[in-house]
Amino acid sequence: MNLLKPICVGLLLLPAAFVWGQVDNTSTAATSTENSDDRMLTPPPVSGQSYPTSPASEERSNYFRGGLAFTGAYTDNAIGSITGHPISDVSYSVAPFAELDETTSRMHLAMTYAPGFTFYQRTSQRNEADQNVSVDFHYRLSPHVTFSARDGFQKSSNVFSQPDLANAGAVAGGSQEPNFSVIAPIADRLSNSGNVGISYQFAANGMVGASGTFTNLHYPNQAEVPGLYDASSQGGSAFYSLRVSKLHYIGVTYQYQRFLAYPSVGQNETQTHAILFYYTLYATSKFSISMFGGPQYADTVQPPLPPFNLVLPPSRAWTPAAGASFSWQGRLNSLAVSYSHLISGGGGLFGAVHMDSATASIGQKITRSLSGSLAGGYTQNDILGTVLAGGNNGHTVSGTASLHQQFGEHISIQLGYSRLHQSYSNVPVLSLTPSTNREFVSVSYSFSRPLGR
Repeated sequence: MNLLKPICVGLLLLPAAFVWGQVDNTSTAATSTENSDDRMLTPPPVSGQSYPTSPASEERSNYFRGGLAFTGAYTDNAIGSITGHPISDVSYSVAPFAELDETTSRMHLAMTYAPGFTFYQRTSQRNEADQNVSVDFHYRLSPHVTFSARDGFQKSSNVFSQPDLANAGAVAGGSQEPNFSVIAPIADRLSNSGNVGISYQFAANGMVGASGTFTNLHYPNQAEVPGLYDASSQGGSAFYSLRVSKLHYIGVTYQYQRFLAYPSVGQNETQTHAILFYYTLYATSKFSISMFGGPQYADTVQPPLPPFNLVLPPSRAWTPAAGASFSWQGRLNSLAVSYSHLISGGGGLFGAVHMDSATASIGQKITRSLSGSLAGGYTQNDILGTVLAGGNNGHTVSGTASLHQQFGEHISIQLGYSRLHQSYSNVPVLSLTPSTNREFVSVSYSFSRPLGR
């Protein structure tokens, strides 16, 4: 699999985005345009965007930010199971980072790059170098036509060493979110996901749009992840949205997806078609509720199953798909919650899955310089197709709690605790050491420069 191709496409957009952005460098114009009464919003079930997870007072735009973070952490599962018991270790990480956020009357560009280097005190063979890149780009081609593109790439050897900057703590209300819930805590992993879309407001209260998505998951060393496999997906969708009043949106979307998993022999392929109806309430500019539901059809073709190369007939079925989400952003706090029940990629399992997923994120500004956050999720994955693959079914539970203290303009300290628990009885890399706990402290130096002023 060529993971670099979609990344290069996303990066090639950046120079053009910067040139287009010079049309107007004032955030005031952008704000007035976005709040115009005749502009329709793209509801969460079809936008592909994550909800904001920080209080409104902490939101910023038009800035360049950079810095360096030093992190010390204790992990009780550093190298997996040895004689039936996980091995703990202390690690030290150095992570430079750079963030760009630019908004004009026609364009919004947000880009983050954060490499990382982690060193272990006892198990130096686990020392690693990580890469994290995310790009989010929106451009208004005309007063009623908007183009958007997003891409996130992560190279990591430890799920806790660097966050996935495109998805960490993210809560989304859409129905085509990638499934990265199955996590090999100590394996080399490359992951990439992206979305490209366009929307057209053809009437005062009518909008149509289309989008395409992709995901790639690759384990360079398959011996590190017995029971897990490379995977990829591609999909497309089209939607119609109607604004029935200033606060209420209804609509319908058609979605097609193709999920591929690459076990030891052959490939597992699932194609889905779905017609989903949705409703969104925008109670205020910072408070919204969304829900979607409809039928989803899946056609699954599995490779011959070992040890006797049993050839199985295709599995075809109609199933219900549904989901709901909630987002609220106050001046000093924020809350986002979502739940979905649908067919999705297996995220490294034997094939596509029936997925039940719930995520939540809470942010609280305690004092002017102290803030806290809590994020967590639960995902149940049940593999489609033959019951012989059912032993790979299981669930993932994860959560992180942290406190962030700012000292002056440039220095900050973060304390946190993360826990990951996975229950997959027939996936050796997960069943041998199902739980991982991590306590960490991070000291950061950062600077920020406003743009266009």
